[in-house]
Amino acid sequence: MPQKTWTRDELLIAFNLYCRIPFGQLRHGNSEIIKFAEKIGRTPSALSMKLCNFASFDPSHQKRNVAGLKHSGKGDKKIWDEFNQNWEKLAFESQQALERVAGLKQIESYEELQLPDGPTETLRNVRVRLVQNFFRDSVLASYKFVCSFCSLSMTQMLCASHIVPWSKNIEKRADPRNGICLCTFHDRAFDRGLVTIDDDLKIVISDRVMKMKTSPLHDAGFVKLHGNKIILPEKFKPDEYSLEYHRSKIFINN
Repeated sequence: MPQKTWTRDELLIAFNLYCRIPFGQLRHGNSEIIKFAEKIGRTPSALSMKLCNFASFDPSHQKRNVAGLKHSGKGDKKIWDEFNQNWEKLAFESQQALERVAGLKQIESYEELQLPDGPTETLRNVRVRLVQNFFRDSVLASYKFVCSFCSLSMTQMLCASHIVPWSKNIEKRADPRNGICLCTFHDRAFDRGLVTIDDDLKIVISDRVMKMKTSPLHDAGFVKLHGNKIILPEKFKPDEYSLEYHRSKIFINN
């Protein structure tokens, strides 16, 4: 009996799951994989292997010789390339497809979110909310739900921080490589340019902060972190363009 061809929506859902599930949990016994496999009429094993196929295209996993099916479908690579060419468009489409099969009403399925570059303005556009949710899930999963600076693992205190701000580059808005998982404390410091990351992925604390009057929080949250390497993500390592932008446009070192 010939295998059923994967539809575009099924591939979008699979890639979305690849992004939002930590790599070490891409097993057929994962509850999310079981749930969505049933929704799209696939076995958990088939969906799990599809996610592993996507991992085989990921440069961060290629270095570790991660392999998918020997003859993975052309559709898998096509979806991978589409995402990498237009993250915002595919993030929206995949999140839409995911919600559709989950039976969620898109207009009600997300909490009101705030603009990443402003504390008060509420996002009401469904497309933007879907993209934001995709970005957050992808970034947090990549870092296995820990702050990449201090290793805090309280999910309620974690943010998917944009390296290049949301308002500055449309192409980077949904790209997980333009994100880093930070606790709310370090997210605010990063957003304000008080800390940055160098080419070696080490934490750099602004001289302005280093010269401030010391306190236990200042010492633990800044001084002791200076020069430490960030906790690296399993996938979607921060790209050089984004880090250089943050160092040159946002970081304050005086």
